[in-house]
Amino acid sequence: MSLQRRISWNAALRDARDDRARVPAGLLSAKARIDLTVRLTRRPLFAAGQFNRGAIMSAAVAAARAHQERFGGTWGKAMSVCLTAAWRSAKLARHMTAN
Repeated sequence: MSLQRRISWNAALRDARDDRARVPAGLLSAKARIDLTVRLTRRPLFAAGQFNRGAIMSAAVAAARAHQERFGGTWGKAMSVCLTAAWRSAKLARHMTAN
């Protein structure tokens, strides 16, 4: 048995790259679309100490339609990306009202 240990740098760098969080395609545009929808409809995602689930869902649906039109894919994938963006926006709104 050898006393030297061999490291594959290709494998190590690939593992490090795989550990990074991946941003789904269209997440940033979905967040921008949700923010626009919130401003235009004047239905906040977080108000009176509670999440407004109806506003979150309607903003996500509107963004999912645009997402599916722009990127294609299934309705489920578009809703997944847009609901993630909507909840992130709602949590950010909660954080901004707390501070």
